[in-house]
Amino acid sequence: MTDFLQQLIIGLRLGSVYALVALGYTMVYGIIRLINFAHGDFIMVGGYTLYFTVPILLHSISMEVNDGEIVSLIGANGAGKTTTLHAVTGLVPIKSGSVIYDGHDLRKTDSSRIVTMGLAHVPEGRQVFTRMTVAENLAMGAYFRKDKKAIAEDLERVYARFPRLKERAKQLTGTLSGGEQQMLAMGRAIMSAPKLIVMDEPSMGLSPVLVQEVFSIIQTMHELGITIMLLEQNAKMALAIADRAYVLENGRITMSGGAHDLLHDDKVRKAYLGA
Repeated sequence: MTDFLQQLIIGLRLGSVYALVALGYTMVYGIIRLINFAHGDFIMVGGYTLYFTVPILLHSISMEVNDGEIVSLIGANGAGKTTTLHAVTGLVPIKSGSVIYDGHDLRKTDSSRIVTMGLAHVPEGRQVFTRMTVAENLAMGAYFRKDKKAIAEDLERVYARFPRLKERAKQLTGTLSGGEQQMLAMGRAIMSAPKLIVMDEPSMGLSPVLVQEVFSIIQTMHELGITIMLLEQNAKMALAIADRAYVLENGRITMSGGAHDLLHDDKVRKAYLGA
């Protein structure tokens, strides 16, 4: 019994050491992120027009998303795409400047209220509520809405565009395939009645067939009058459906222009299209 207690004490001590090391890494990572966001301004202006300058890894990023557009931000993993999106939606701190969307300064707005202003976020990895049903997830998208009739109409539209979600309305979300969860994340965003949707890597982890389907759905959402900011590693698909695009490399915008022009640009084709 004495040997057992000694081994137990040693194990607890080692566990505490590992926990402190992990906490230290987490704190250092958090401090680095705060430092990265301690410089520069972030600005979003216009009706549904979006313009911003974001500090990523001590570089400033300037983009513009106009009403009715699909604008793609392409780049390799680690280029800063997700960080840029999190700055737009208020999930990372910004030290100075202003974030103005539709006449409102988002820096002074709690991130949980941004969705009520018509800006929806489809996050990387879908981030659906796996222990809730499909119907409950969709209802969460309309959480801040009070117009019950319009909510019911939007739900029917979502089910019409995603028939598999209707078939699985009472099914737990955690049992859905990756493609079905992506459809659910997009449907949930539609349920918030958005003017602008920002999407983070919607094709990530999907089969080629499902990637085609997801991008077709994005085009359908755009046809409904929704402005879309698309962050995507699949440059070919992102450029094929976008009006304009930006190329992000190591936290810096290196190219921008019409999506069709970038799709046929030699540098972009060599770096991102395998040509």
